[in-house]
Amino acid sequence: MVPSFQIDGRRFIEKKHRPPLPPGPKPLPILGNVLSIDINAPWLTYTAWRAEYGDLIFMRILGQEVVLLNSQSVAQELLDRRSFIPIDHSFGYSFNFAFIGYGDVWRLSRRLFHQTFRPLSALKFRPMQIKRAREMVANLIDDPQNYYSHFGTFTLSVVMQSVYDYETSARDDPMVRLVEDVMAYRLSVITQERVILLKAFPFLLKLPDWCWGSKAENPLLNLTSMVAENLQRLEKQNEASKASFETALKNSATTAIMVFVLAMVLHPDAQERAQAEIDSVVGKDRLPAFEDRESLPYVAALMHETLRWQPVVPLGMSHATSSADIYEGYYIPKGATVICNTWALSRDEKRYPDASSFIPERFIDVNGALKDDDPADYIFGLGRRICPGRYSADASVWSAIVTLLATVNISYAKDDQGKVIDFTPVYTSGTTRITARPHIRPGLENLMHE
Repeated sequence: MVPSFQIDGRRFIEKKHRPPLPPGPKPLPILGNVLSIDINAPWLTYTAWRAEYGDLIFMRILGQEVVLLNSQSVAQELLDRRSFIPIDHSFGYSFNFAFIGYGDVWRLSRRLFHQTFRPLSALKFRPMQIKRAREMVANLIDDPQNYYSHFGTFTLSVVMQSVYDYETSARDDPMVRLVEDVMAYRLSVITQERVILLKAFPFLLKLPDWCWGSKAENPLLNLTSMVAENLQRLEKQNEASKASFETALKNSATTAIMVFVLAMVLHPDAQERAQAEIDSVVGKDRLPAFEDRESLPYVAALMHETLRWQPVVPLGMSHATSSADIYEGYYIPKGATVICNTWALSRDEKRYPDASSFIPERFIDVNGALKDDDPADYIFGLGRRICPGRYSADASVWSAIVTLLATVNISYAKDDQGKVIDFTPVYTSGTTRITARPHIRPGLENLMHE
C-alpha cells in the first residue's frame, strides 16, 4: 500500500503544480462537452468557441481529452514542430497509409508516394489532366443533370490513370463507379467524432460489419476484389500509398469543383471577370493549358477563394500527443486527441475581412498580381499527415476550373417556363448539391470537339 500511496501522492503533487489546461467549455460528468457540439457541423461549434476561449481550446468528450487548434500559427507550431503524432487507428483501412499508425510501414509508404507525386514528378500528369477536364466539360454540356457524376468521373479518371495506368472511359466507367461507392462509405464512417468514440470505447472495433449497417460490407468486399484482380503485382506498402492518393484527390478535387460551380452561380460577376482574363491571355482560338497559369492571376485568386470559402475538409485529420507538452503557459496532456479546425482558419477575420463572403479580389494586390497567400497551405492539412497528393489535387482543380471558365457560362437552372429554379445550398462535410445549368460559350463549339 505504501508504494501505491507514494505514486498517487506524486501524481497529486504534479497535477497541483503543473500549468493550467487550455481554456474551454465546462464539461458535464462522464459526457463531457458532447451535448454542446453541433453533431452535423462540429466545426461551427468549435469556431464559435474561439471568440470566448481563443485559438487553443481544451474539451472532453466521453472521458477523452481533446485539444482544438483554431489558428494557423498555433496549428503549425504544434503539428509541425512539436511531438504530436497521427492517431494510430486504421479502422480496417490498413491498405491506406493515411490511416496507418506512424512507424516503418507509414514512412516507407509515404516515401513511395512522394517519389511519384512530389511537385516535379506530378508535372507529367498535366497533359492528361487537361484532356480529362475537357472530357468532363463535354459530358457536362451533353448531360447537365448529372453534373456531380461528371465531376467525380473526372477526378477519379485522373487517379486511375496516374496510379494504376488504367484509362477510364469518358463516362459510366464501371471501375469509377466502384471506387466512388467505396469512398462514399469511407466518408460516412470515418469522422472526427467517431475517432473519439472509438478511442473511448475501443471494444467497438471488434464489432462485426453488420453492427454498423448491412450496406457497410459490400463496397469493402468489392474493393478487396478490385485490388486482388488488378494490383497483384504491387507490394502491400505500395498499395497503401496508392489507396491514399485515390481518397485525397477524388474527395478534395470533386468537392472543390462543386463549390466552384456554386460560387459561379451565386457570383456571376466573378465568372465574367475570370472569363475576360482568359479571353485576353489565351484568346478564343484555343483552350487554356498549364503554360497559361502564371498569366492568369485572377483565375488563381478565384481558385484560392473557392478553397477558402468552403474548405473541402472543415476538420483536419486527428493527431495525438506522444508526450505531455506546455504551450504558451498551458499544459497539454499526453494522449490527448488534437484536431485542427480548418474552418476556423478560413474564417479568420483579421486575415480575411468579411470572411463569410466570396471575394476573390482579397488575393489580388493593388498592382493586379497574386498575393503570396495560398489557402492550400492549410486546406490540405498540416503536420506529418499533410495531404501528400495536394500537388496533383491542386493541378486537377485548376485544370477543371480554367476549362469550365473558358468553355461554358454557369448560371441558375430554369424550368420549362423559363423561370429560375431557386435553391438553398446544403453542405455536408464540405459537399453541396446545387441546381445549375452550363451553357457553352459562343464560338467554342468546334474547340470542344477537337
